[in-house]
Amino acid sequence: MLDESYIQIAIELAKKGKGKASPQPLVGAILVKNDKIIGAAYRNSPNEESPEIIAIKGTKENTEGATLYTNLEPCVLSSKDPNCVETIIQSKIKKIVVGIINPNPSCGGSSISKFKKAGIEILSGILEKDCYELNRFYFKHCVSAIPYITLKMSTTIDGKIADANGNSKWITSVETRSMSHELRSEYDAVLVGYNTVKIDNPHLTVRLVEGRNPKRIVLDSDLKLSPQSDLVRKNYDRNLVIVTAKKNRDKKKVVKLKSLGADFVFAPVRKNGNLDLSVVLKKLGERQISSLLVEGGGKVFSNFIYNKLEDEVLIFIGPKILGSGISLTDGVRIKSLPKALKYSIKDYDKVGEDLLIRLERR
Repeated sequence: MLDESYIQIAIELAKKGKGKASPQPLVGAILVKNDKIIGAAYRNSPNEESPEIIAIKGTKENTEGATLYTNLEPCVLSSKDPNCVETIIQSKIKKIVVGIINPNPSCGGSSISKFKKAGIEILSGILEKDCYELNRFYFKHCVSAIPYITLKMSTTIDGKIADANGNSKWITSVETRSMSHELRSEYDAVLVGYNTVKIDNPHLTVRLVEGRNPKRIVLDSDLKLSPQSDLVRKNYDRNLVIVTAKKNRDKKKVVKLKSLGADFVFAPVRKNGNLDLSVVLKKLGERQISSLLVEGGGKVFSNFIYNKLEDEVLIFIGPKILGSGISLTDGVRIKSLPKALKYSIKDYDKVGEDLLIRLERR
């Protein structure tokens, strides 16, 4: 098999760790000797040994002369594998094929140098684009210290996310709702504004598919969130984070909500009354949240878009027309077409009866 084929297998193997490995990267490792796979592993937890070491320790074959394939450069990123590089060298592997170099500023590229000094042949940059896409959450957080931001919108054909009364159930199909729950399981956190909680009383958990529940984040500058909301009452895993204005820090309601398991992030408020999202994202990044799925509503979407904070936009379009209702980007006020925000379509697909479009800003 070609090197590309083995790296593709490593990528598919790494995908099995989605929603389980963060804040560590998704990694798949394969040991090949005499055109036969003799060992394989992927990262299933942020605290376990690196997949390369698990593959080496787990094989029953002699690793001398074998080739190691991995989608990401092996690096010491976990206290569980401080001797990762040394273990690989001692295994007498003759060649390492890497999809993409690790961007971690503290160790990226360093292990490659050590392997070369040990006489191991190194080949890198194999299916590099695919390897980057796989770990785009990790790469963004690693380099910028803030989460990768995806805006997920469900809209009618004419761009409405709810009717005039705020009702959005259901603009899109059950297949889209199932896919939305799958997305939640892959992101570290899901974020909504207070108005969405007030109108929809959502759970923001994973229920229609198997997977972990993300942290639930509510932007609530005036601290209006009711202790009786489902987000508070059903915060069994204590993963609710309320983002509110600094002025609310000493309020009795903060103490009350904390006693019910809520955590808090305090941020400054801008002149327009919106929380300063740049500060919010920095504080979320410090909490090792590397990916954030923003689910609404219109004013929250507009705030992210206006401040150019989104990395990608997922729009699920249901085949319905409302005519009136709440706009997809209620708050973005651009008056002329030449000044319109421009996006590129990365890909698109049909989900149930809906259309999914994935966008990136040009």
